[in-house]
Amino acid sequence: MERKTIGIVGARGHTGAELIRLIVRHPSLALAFVSSRELDGERVSDHVDEFTGDLRYESLGAEAVAVRGADAVILALPNGRSADYVRLLDENAPSTVIVDLSADHRFDDTWYYGLPELTRALYEGRKHISNPGCYATAMQLAIAPMKDQLAAPPACFGVSGYSGAGTTPSDRNDPEKLRDNLMPYSLTDHVHEREVARHLGVPVEFMPHVAPHFRGITLTANLWLQRPQTREAIEKAYRDFYAGAPLVRIVDQAPWVSRIAGRHHAEIGGFTPAPGGKRVVVVATLDNLLKGAATQAMQNLNLALGFDGMSGIPLEKG
Repeated sequence: MERKTIGIVGARGHTGAELIRLIVRHPSLALAFVSSRELDGERVSDHVDEFTGDLRYESLGAEAVAVRGADAVILALPNGRSADYVRLLDENAPSTVIVDLSADHRFDDTWYYGLPELTRALYEGRKHISNPGCYATAMQLAIAPMKDQLAAPPACFGVSGYSGAGTTPSDRNDPEKLRDNLMPYSLTDHVHEREVARHLGVPVEFMPHVAPHFRGITLTANLWLQRPQTREAIEKAYRDFYAGAPLVRIVDQAPWVSRIAGRHHAEIGGFTPAPGGKRVVVVATLDNLLKGAATQAMQNLNLALGFDGMSGIPLEKG
């Protein structure tokens, strides 16, 4: 079978490199082009060890991308930069699937919001796919099985590795400023807080922080329930909810972020009720560059292009 061709716009960042690795691994995909203004002319193989061949990064504007004829284009751009690419792709290549990793279309009902474990049934063959945010993915996975039993807005304390702040220098990705530190930011009205409220249908309270480690998210969710529940009942509800989800693993203890780095699935555990059973604390971990971004984009590409949902995605044991 002829391979489907994929282009990446904004390939310089950490997520771009992970996307390249996943495409290389996929049996039915081929990398058509990678666009990066900063790396223009450099060999992809010099930046991503897993890639072999002579393909080089290019600095491609929206018009150039639109006429390349790729079967799918992944936009890995900062927020607010996707509009011209989407418009020109729609005009010149209407059959091309667009997966946008930014927040630009997460509140647009004409786009499919691609969190496969929760929204796959809503996919109707659309060519426009909005990839959820990394924190938003962790929050929704942690809350969804209890959503109908909530008595109050969940309060979520999130800690991310500094790769989540991207490659543009800032306090939040400066290892020296993060050394022995935990940096709070955007403590109300974070875009992922609004994103979760929109798509999960319940208000949430989210407090994000950046830590000195490079990759991985820990999300601790405090959930007030309408009725008392035992730990066993809560854990069973999560296991049943995610029984058919290979990229969500339920664990007995609260998962550690150090054990999720470089892995493609999310882990949810802890399930600790407070005395009385009407409050439970749940912990979720995932790699912000993988299940929080690149791996989820691959799940969405597989769905849109008609491949098995796990095609090209390594599923580690244990």
